[in-house]
Amino acid sequence: MRTGRRHNKVGLIILAAIPITAFVLGCWQVQRLTWKTDLMAKFEDRLVRDPLPLPPQIDPDAIHDFDYRRVYARGKFRHDKEMLIGPRLHDGEDGYLVITPLDRSAEFRGFTGNTTVLVCRGWVAKSKAAQAARPESLGTGEVVVEGLLREPWKKNSFTPDNKPEEGAWYFPDVYQMAEHTGSQPVWIEETMRPDLLASYDRSAKGIPIGRAPEVNLRNNHVQSGNDGDDVDGSQAASWRKG
Repeated sequence: MRTGRRHNKVGLIILAAIPITAFVLGCWQVQRLTWKTDLMAKFEDRLVRDPLPLPPQIDPDAIHDFDYRRVYARGKFRHDKEMLIGPRLHDGEDGYLVITPLDRSAEFRGFTGNTTVLVCRGWVAKSKAAQAARPESLGTGEVVVEGLLREPWKKNSFTPDNKPEEGAWYFPDVYQMAEHTGSQPVWIEETMRPDLLASYDRSAKGIPIGRAPEVNLRNNHVQSGNDGDDVDGSQAASWRKG
């Protein structure tokens, strides 16, 4: 009889814990939804602002306050230091993300620091991975890149380690890629307006298909719940080191 009573008490405790646990989880979900909604609103506010010119050198610690901020940069792509991250799917097709350093030394003549930044130009099909298969994507002239300044990505435990010495990149480790190419640890995702015909044309020519200029929190980027107050163009000086 005592054993039965003990089991009954355990059962009652479990039953009592169920609604409490459900309540706690519900509160957590509401808080997370509120946080995510506020964060998306903040990022979307940055998206509608005019793009900022990227200064010659950027303080990595300041990038958090400019995440999803539209920027533009002028320079020449260093195709000789191009990196392919993948495989990556796009509309069900295998391919790679094309990462190319942008040399901006000509834009900032007289500046003695490193002006090169990393640009994620977009996706190319696996059949266009080799540069010889996509000559139209390898322009040698000066370009103006418009895109989103992004925080470094957060690697999960299932992603294999990069092998720079073999040219095998599975994950966009910004600091590792910057060191490998002699760039600043600054990541810009080139954007393009969604256009089906333009995407087909780019894919056929092997020209990278850039991302849409929109907020997408369903990724591996580092997101912080204590995101600071937004920063406008008048505070752009804080990007610079020193």
